[in-house]
Amino acid sequence: MSADLTTAIGVLPDSALRRMIDAGALRADAPVAEDQVQPASLDLRLGAVAYRVRASFLAGRERRVADRLAEFEMHRIDLTDGVVLEKGCVYVVPLMESLALPADVSAVANAKSSTGRLDLLTRVITDGGIEFDRVPAGYDGPLYAEICPRSFSVLVRPGMRLNQIRFRRGHAVLDDATLAALHDSAGLVDGTPLISDGLGFSVDLEPGRDGIVGYRARPHTGVIDLDRIGAYDPAEFWDRLSADRGRLILDPGAFYILVSREAVHIPPDHAAEMAPYLAMVGEFRVHYAGFFDPGFGHAAVGGAGARGVLEVRCHEAPFALEHGQVVGRLVYERMAAVPERLYGAGIASSYQGQGLKLSKHFRQG
Repeated sequence: MSADLTTAIGVLPDSALRRMIDAGALRADAPVAEDQVQPASLDLRLGAVAYRVRASFLAGRERRVADRLAEFEMHRIDLTDGVVLEKGCVYVVPLMESLALPADVSAVANAKSSTGRLDLLTRVITDGGIEFDRVPAGYDGPLYAEICPRSFSVLVRPGMRLNQIRFRRGHAVLDDATLAALHDSAGLVDGTPLISDGLGFSVDLEPGRDGIVGYRARPHTGVIDLDRIGAYDPAEFWDRLSADRGRLILDPGAFYILVSREAVHIPPDHAAEMAPYLAMVGEFRVHYAGFFDPGFGHAAVGGAGARGVLEVRCHEAPFALEHGQVVGRLVYERMAAVPERLYGAGIASSYQGQGLKLSKHFRQG
């Protein structure tokens, strides 16, 4: 890498990722496509085979995923001609990309936005891994995606991109005082910020012009081909929701698409990740896909702040969600350098300037 990025602390930008590819720190079975490189992350591609497994698992210290597959595999599936991954089943797919990270560079993975909005639980696992989606500094080995469709069965093929991975050097998370100062200078959110271990955000349950506040996945639907964009009628897969006086009762086991009340801004020299608020505030999870790239909601690339879409799953008991209830937080990190391209500027960004919006597979309007 160039001198300015060999020691810089923070999330590595697109220029650094290209240098890592050239240096062999990011390897792939097929050449990495230019559009896999995002402003602060790399899209990961499915390989040619999937393993249907009887349970989710982690490799564990000093153990390989390939060896653990022998314990859990039920059967293997050739993805070459396209295969349906069934709702409620668990699959492990070797990814085309593998890593040989420098000793001072670690990584974190997450589902892509469209993946999360389909309630498609997908997490990266590694050899020796003791956590999902976390890759330690200096890791040298393969990457695998664990995939569990929760609401809809999906048709997948080799090369599809369900996960993304972000690389960082050192610790660059902003503490609350620094985050408050950044808000004062850059306006991270409209209105008064709630800053506590990140920037808090709340749920919007006031109906928009169309009279709805969100969507709930229908329990019995057809298959979604992940290559088909704008192809599906939302009414065949989603129930439109209204709120009763700013309140929505969440059903256990149901999956919802809602939206934040706040419009969020990510400055070009920062990135952010969505994190849960507190488990004590309710029995629900509010995120699957959690990366916010530099430039998200940035005025210079067509945004005036963009509201965050919330992927919500209720757990053990019905829960009354109230308008304005704080449900999550954004953890901001410094970039090691400003990306060459920002989110929404010169790249296909389906969700810049977004409000309440389903995944790109559904017809809009």
